[in-house]
Amino acid sequence: MRIYLACTVRGDRSALDAARALCDRLEHHGHIVVTKHLLQDDVEAVESRLSERDVYLRDIEWLSGCDAIVAEASGSSFGVGFEMGYVLGRAPGTSQRAYLLYRADRRGVISRLISGNADPWCTTRAYDGIEELVRFVDEHFGARRG
Repeated sequence: MRIYLACTVRGDRSALDAARALCDRLEHHGHIVVTKHLLQDDVEAVESRLSERDVYLRDIEWLSGCDAIVAEASGSSFGVGFEMGYVLGRAPGTSQRAYLLYRADRRGVISRLISGNADPWCTTRAYDGIEELVRFVDEHFGARRG
């Protein structure tokens, strides 16, 4: 599967280790993570080489072409919200799946649109640690090969 892994780039990157663990485990199962570069420490410098419009057009192409979006949504990010909304708004016609993950200890500070998401095309899950994320990926992506 082609996976769009969404995470905060300019906002709170405190969940970067979790996003990296998600990426590693998805790749372990043979999936292609098209946004792996977002997990680099120097992502802002790398992304600044592109115009804002180029980033938008590239990401819309990736979002449109992915089989699923996996979003680590523990930090505040307008981009992650936009990406998730874009995929979910189109999901009835595209059959794309969405997976919305956030740290359980952040429940009181993240948007209720995240913790309360009940969209039928989305699996929303709070997690307590990296080990729980790895099990989540194994359960939902382990039998699928890209």
